[in-house]
Amino acid sequence: MQDDGSTKNRHTFVRSLDQWSQYHINAVLVDTPYDLGDLQRGDLRDRSDHLERVHEVVSHYQDKYHLPIWIFGHSMGTSTATNFANRLDKNSHLISGIIIAGTVRTASIDESVSMPILALHHVQDSCSGTPPDASARIVNKRPSQFVSKLEMIDGGISEGDVCQSFAYHGFNQTEPELIKRAAKFILSN
Repeated sequence: MQDDGSTKNRHTFVRSLDQWSQYHINAVLVDTPYDLGDLQRGDLRDRSDHLERVHEVVSHYQDKYHLPIWIFGHSMGTSTATNFANRLDKNSHLISGIIIAGTVRTASIDESVSMPILALHHVQDSCSGTPPDASARIVNKRPSQFVSKLEMIDGGISEGDVCQSFAYHGFNQTEPELIKRAAKFILSN
């Protein structure tokens, strides 16, 4: 991301950013100024300084708009979303829910996290770091009294590296369905 908010990145969230408005939902992209690793080099998304930056952004929008805030992570971003939720005090009302998509296999949610969770995954995601059972595992391990849902998306096309944004992993050409399902879950919870 550039200082003016623009980007040349073609990530799933960048490609679908304008689709949230049809559901009357404002979406904010959050970037980091440093490398947070990956599954091969080590995932650094549990670092306190990283999670404090996420907290600052969430707090800013909570203070500014006084509206429900949901955190949505894709791929390695699911590690940020789950780590952030796991570190919140169980009585915190800072975020209203979590959406994870193309969940990384190392992501997990503590049993004490009571907010609603939606896990989205592409049926044909063949990235070894984000198998469909990673999303299913999070939903299936949740206590039954908490709202949790797994939705599988099919269709689209896959181009290039299976772990990148133009593959099934990145919901390539199924972005409208991805946003629709996420928006419906947010609005119903």
